[in-house]
This record gives sequence, C-alpha cells and structure tokens, in this order.
Amino acid sequence: MVTFVVTLDVPNHVVEHLARLLAAHRRRLGTPRRSRALGPFRQAVLVLRWFRERGCVHCLARDAGISQATAYRYLHEGIDVLAHKAPDLHDVLTRCQKLGVTHVILDGTLIESDRVAGVRENGNDLWFSQKHKAFGGNVQFLSAPDGTPLWVSEVEPGSTPYVTAARIHALPALYKAAAEGLPTLAGKGYIGAGIGIHIPTRRPKGRSEQALHVDIRMTNALIRHARALGERAAAELKQRWRTLQRITLSPNRIGDIARAALVLNGLWK
Repeated sequence: MVTFVVTLDVPNHVVEHLARLLAAHRRRLGTPRRSRALGPFRQAVLVLRWFRERGCVHCLARDAGISQATAYRYLHEGIDVLAHKAPDLHDVLTRCQKLGVTHVILDGTLIESDRVAGVRENGNDLWFSQKHKAFGGNVQFLSAPDGTPLWVSEVEPGSTPYVTAARIHALPALYKAAAEGLPTLAGKGYIGAGIGIHIPTRRPKGRSEQALHVDIRMTNALIRHARALGERAAAELKQRWRTLQRITLSPNRIGDIARAALVLNGLWK
C-alpha cells in the first residue's frame, strides 16, 4: 500500500463556512457531541469533494473510513443545508432593483443524470430531453448582466420545454419585476413567455434572417450580445462544481444540488 497526500482545490473559507453550517444543523437536531463518525469539518470536506471532483460516494466513504450508507446520509445532509441557504427569486429581484441592475437574463440548462423510469402521456420518456438527446433534469436560472449566477429553480423532467418550466417557477415574479422597470432577456426557447420577457424575433420559416427588417435584425443582435455573458452562468456552475455535469443521485434531487452549488459558488467568489 502506498500513502500519498492530496489537496482539495477549494478555498479554505468555503470549507469552514460549510462546516459551521453543518455544526449549527447538528445543534438544531440535538446531536450529542462526538456521536458521529465524522466531525463537521470532515463532513464538509466529503461534501465538497463530491461537488468539486464528481467523486463516487463509495470512494469518498472509503477515504473517510465510514460506510457507504453513512456517506450518502452525510452527503444528502450537506446538500440540504446548502440548498436551504439559496436565495428566493423575489428576494433576488428586489435586490437587483435596489442595486439599479438594468436587466436580468433567464436561461435553462439540462443537468444530465442516469436513465430513470417515467413515461409521459404520449409514451415518451419523461426524463429524456429531445433537444439535448440525453436523460436529465431541466433547471431554470437567472444571471446578472455580467454573467453572475443569481438564482436556480426547482428541477423539472428533461422533457419539459424551457418556457413551460419558466412558467412554473419564474415568469410570475419576472412579470412583476418587468412592470417595475427590471426587464428580462431570454432566448428563442422562451417565445410566448409574455410581456417584459425580451427575446429575439424568429426569421420567417424557410427564409434567412435577412428577410427581417433591419431594425428587427439590430434588436436581435443587441439581445444576443447582452445575453452572451449571462449564458456563461450555467457553464460556470458546471465547470466549477463538476458534479453538475452528471448527477448519479435521484434526478428529483437535481434542483437541490444545483441550488447548493449556487450557494457554494457565491461563497467562492
């Protein structure tokens, strides 16, 4: 056997903050001191390794010297503690208005998962996205004009169109914000979203975009340019917290995992 030292490439203050959250959670539960296999700091390291390295829970359990069942329990506990700290959509929009933000950017992404059972009324797989040709969960997110992720929604099955998921989780609050002077920019997947959601105009079917009026083409270009930075938000979360590239837990947990990653991302930055 060969022993070697490894370093977790996460800022120390992020680990310490999560450890404090876990310690506070244990106090709320009334957990006796030293009654757990891992202390709050080592549990925080286990959770952050899973988010950062996409490590298998079996390997994390082996390295921590605990059972696989205990590792899963500690991991889900860490996800819940972090997700509970994720900001509410209304609070995010209110803060943006107070800071004088010119607009927010709405987009969606598919977080892939293993194939799971579930059938729609038309017989198609519930969690399969025809757009991405992959199984996973659809989450909506808002970002600031500079691309900073601000909010992440609950998960919907991968077969759910972006605009449908947005209607469930985001559009009512965005309509109110737009009426108060904070518009939303979105892509063509949100056509029909409603007033206050600015999207590029589609070109006529079977014709090039040159068929559009020059003013409409300019408006489309401006919207795409303003959205370009915002579209990096999902990529930033997926690259920094690599577990979002493919979830091996239940797909119903994707929303909580994505919100937990959002909280960690805010701590990192």
